[in-house]
Amino acid sequence: MIEALLASLFGLIIGSFLNVCIYRWPRDFSVVRPRSHCTSCDKMIAAYDNVPIISFLLLGGRCRYCKAPISLRYPIVELLTAVAFFHFVYALGPTVAALKMCVLAALLVGLTFSDLEERILPDEFTKGGMALGFVFALFVPVPDNIGEAILFLMGIHANGVASSLAEAAVGAALPAFFLWGAGELYFRIRHKEGLGFGDVKLIAMVGSFLGLTGALWTLIIGGVSGSILGAIYVKATGKELGSYELPFGAFLGAAALILAAWHKALLGM
Repeated sequence: MIEALLASLFGLIIGSFLNVCIYRWPRDFSVVRPRSHCTSCDKMIAAYDNVPIISFLLLGGRCRYCKAPISLRYPIVELLTAVAFFHFVYALGPTVAALKMCVLAALLVGLTFSDLEERILPDEFTKGGMALGFVFALFVPVPDNIGEAILFLMGIHANGVASSLAEAAVGAALPAFFLWGAGELYFRIRHKEGLGFGDVKLIAMVGSFLGLTGALWTLIIGGVSGSILGAIYVKATGKELGSYELPFGAFLGAAALILAAWHKALLGM
């Protein structure tokens, strides 16, 4: 329990950094310079006004200087990241497997809110996350056996690290190919883009962490929930269904986070 509580505190800090990334990366800004500042009056934010969640509450959700409202996204991201870190460390203990799932959770939270706000899925999250997925596959087995079966059919007997890397590779490649193919088919039929390549990279990143099964379930749950909730939102707001840009990446990110948290096989339990 103590380890999980410490992980949640660390999650608050990571969530605070994610907020910087969510705002700056889609706009091609550096996450290092300048220091955190109010986007309305450009005043630098003091350290005592930058404490996760607490500062937001003490300031009443407004800038100390210009009183401009601070987006609710800031405390939500911090709290969600903290809860995810607590959950994974509580479920898996202070292990490399827990670290892997915490990193995945941070990536998914960042991607979800980036897509909701700017309809952009930064490469720093997707490509960088996929690279981390392969690194973790060296230490934590990817929960699947499809890649090993494919290698076996090719006459290659893989086990251990090689098998885990194969699962990560198959988990990244096949769902990404299916999603790209669906987008390409839509474009050829409708003559307009219906799917961004960022979504393809996102599902590849998920597959590198969770394997083929996790990535496919992410596609199914994200696709179904996105279609239903998107249609409800369009109808409720009076928008035009054919022209509304659905933040599909946000639904994929949320689906992957839910799967990672509650699917015991994906947790390696």
